[in-house]
Amino acid sequence: MAKITAPRGTKDILPSESYKWQYIENVLRTEAAAFGYKEIRFPTFEHTELFLRGVGETTDVVQKEMYTFRDKGGRSITLRPEGTASVVRSYIENSIFSSGLPVKVYYIAPNFRYEKPQAGRLREHHQFGAEHFGSTDASADAELIALADAYLKRLGIKDYKLEINSIGCPECRPAYHAALKSYFSCRKEELCGTCLERLEKNPLRILDCKSPVCGNIANNAPKCIDSLCADCSEHMEKVRSYLEALNIPYTVNPRIVRGLDYYTRTVFEFSSGSLGAQSAICAGGRYDGLVETLGGEPTAGLGFGSGIERLLMVMEAQGIRIPDSDRLDVFLCALGDEAFLETFKLTNALRELGIRAERDTLKRSLKAQMKYADKLGARYTIVLGSEELEKGIAVLRNMESGEKKEIMTLPEAIAREING
Repeated sequence: MAKITAPRGTKDILPSESYKWQYIENVLRTEAAAFGYKEIRFPTFEHTELFLRGVGETTDVVQKEMYTFRDKGGRSITLRPEGTASVVRSYIENSIFSSGLPVKVYYIAPNFRYEKPQAGRLREHHQFGAEHFGSTDASADAELIALADAYLKRLGIKDYKLEINSIGCPECRPAYHAALKSYFSCRKEELCGTCLERLEKNPLRILDCKSPVCGNIANNAPKCIDSLCADCSEHMEKVRSYLEALNIPYTVNPRIVRGLDYYTRTVFEFSSGSLGAQSAICAGGRYDGLVETLGGEPTAGLGFGSGIERLLMVMEAQGIRIPDSDRLDVFLCALGDEAFLETFKLTNALRELGIRAERDTLKRSLKAQMKYADKLGARYTIVLGSEELEKGIAVLRNMESGEKKEIMTLPEAIAREING
């Protein structure tokens, strides 16, 4: 019978790797809490209408990448392709704002997009996101960016860069769209098929095309930052001044536009050359109209998403050592039935004292048990046989140094030695 494998574009996170994820997630949670963000959790699937209205019907996400199906009640359901729309829906539905503004939340959750699987871009990918509701002030934009900068530093990632842009507001953007449409229409014969569609629906998205030909054309396109209204221009200047006050280096990149329709004003992207083509490790921006679009009261909002797979790839590419906090403290080897029972009891007693302990359950030879302990990465081993049981003393062996020490077989004595 043929083996069943994981669906294309998904990946198992095995025990040999999961500690790395736990470490990254712990850093993300710690930094989010330091900035006043609290965790929110939400469903894996939502009504499709949420993403049609929230993300935008002309986006690639909605048109090409969503996992959408009819449930048994005939309702159109979609696996969540991104987190912000779900957070906004929850913010409105549960009146999270009732406890006062601003509201700052974060999430760590999988998203699902049907796209060509490649390194750093799977059909199921895991995202850390942070969302801030209630402030139109430019300092909120800079503070959100500072959160991303803080956890990248805490993870030890080096040589990343921050690029920012402003894509204006509903008042000044229509004129810019018209300027873009006029510019690209003169060269539409050179555009890829996708960008020809974007030309009619949302020419701003052409700036985000990864095609080298379209990219070269876009390099000389009108810049949104030159078409901003007075308010948007002032907001952008304030964001820049706040970033400079925090000593966060950045460059202005007029081609940073983001791929979702809800963004307004500030957009930004952190990237790393360690990833090659898929260089983005965090991206986001302001979305002051999204809460109202999804049925809430007009509320300013901003947020970002950061792919955990990509963070891990960068750390590995840069040789950053990730500590294994779940490493086994001690493995107890048993020689004989009486010792087998004793290690059964002793292992449990050590666990109650907070020691990560394991024992042999297959009644193997001592050599096989020691080999298994080494594979598990145990820091120490203890061998119990009839002689050790009679004396109440056993040998604690340091698996890295090979150093041996006689200790009493009392759980408290063993725990003291292991904890130093």
